[in-house]
Amino acid sequence: MTAVGIDAIEIWTGNLKLDLPGTFAPEKGEDPEKYTKGLGLNASSFPDSYEDIVTMGANASHRLMERKGLEPDGIGRIDVATESSFDNSKPVSTYVAGCLEGVFEGDFHHANKGERKFACIAGTQSLDDAYNWIRADRNRGRSALVIATDTALYARGDAGEATQGAGAVAMLISENPDLVELSTEQGYGSADETDFLKPNQQFPSVDGKRSVQVYLARMREALTDYESVAGDVHPDDIAFIPFHTPFPGMVRKAGLLGYRHITRDTTIEDDLADEIGRQPRREAFDDDEAFRDSVREYMDLLKGTDRYKAWYDATIDPTLTLSREVGNWYTGSVHIARVSALKNALEAGRDMAGETILVGSYGSGAQAEIHAETVQDGWTDEIEALNVDDQLADRYDLSWADYEEVHDVHNHEMDVDVEEFTTPDGEFVFDGWGRMGERKYRYVE
Repeated sequence: MTAVGIDAIEIWTGNLKLDLPGTFAPEKGEDPEKYTKGLGLNASSFPDSYEDIVTMGANASHRLMERKGLEPDGIGRIDVATESSFDNSKPVSTYVAGCLEGVFEGDFHHANKGERKFACIAGTQSLDDAYNWIRADRNRGRSALVIATDTALYARGDAGEATQGAGAVAMLISENPDLVELSTEQGYGSADETDFLKPNQQFPSVDGKRSVQVYLARMREALTDYESVAGDVHPDDIAFIPFHTPFPGMVRKAGLLGYRHITRDTTIEDDLADEIGRQPRREAFDDDEAFRDSVREYMDLLKGTDRYKAWYDATIDPTLTLSREVGNWYTGSVHIARVSALKNALEAGRDMAGETILVGSYGSGAQAEIHAETVQDGWTDEIEALNVDDQLADRYDLSWADYEEVHDVHNHEMDVDVEEFTTPDGEFVFDGWGRMGERKYRYVE
């Protein structure tokens, strides 16, 4: 069976930066470590006044297509995943295609275009759609372009304000991919939840405590479902586990929960038993509350073991490097985590070809998906081609007054005109409004 997966990937981060310990914390009167150690974040990326989900998605796609030597006739499908859409009818993919047609020969009139919505998991769902489209042999030899693009903004003063971020990830899905092959097996955990939602509003309504609980519950269900078709997951078989990362502190909880699950009934649990005892089993308890108390106690002990710490440092922590500098990208978050892991491996000189990555995606409302990816021989060339470090270094560092201004620019309920903080160069920019209220764009050389 021909391999199908991610052939190439590109990142476009917002051109502005909000320093959390240096700018945000002092303004809030908070200890900087609340953000750097508690949330695990150093900075958030922000869109300049001429940037939005279309420009970021189009810029990431443009760079990907140029680097891979692609023309529009090689792309048969364009799917955009976002929870920041500004139109209830016209999909963002049509705007992105229009931008790209302005710089490439030919057009995308032949391409199927759509927009996916299921909170932060929509980017992975779009990968699944592209995978299935190719597997069904409906692609006619063409590849799919999957774009996850979001401005993850909160109302000023909201508890989630520090986790904001903005950026786009563009992925080329093809046969015989150069980066990773996607597994046929998937696992799901899904339930009707109200942990995070935007009922006809731009900024989210969030039940923070509930959101953490739902995230972990759905991930646990998805892992169990994945193992029902793929077999038991063992820590020694997995190189990295990129999770959806609303903030790294959330992933610390998911990593611990996952490790407990995949070490149950293994020699690892046996080795740890002398130090912290064996994992609690429900059948040994008279009621659920006593069982849950025992599990919490075991988890606290497990977190302090050298074996768990070493596993976390090797398998989870490398996935968080980029997220710490850009914040939450909603649909792009888990895909940032994948890039972060492979980038760390490249910088460490590690040979990843043939290694397995276990990807944990999540979207509020709520659904989690677990699937595996096998790293391909061409992965080093793909990761070396990224310029994300340069993008991060080149961001304009916002003052607090700057931040308030640009936040107002991107607030749909406000009509604010602010001079741009950076000078666009070789990128698409927002260029005003059309006769029917549509957004217009142009390419700046």
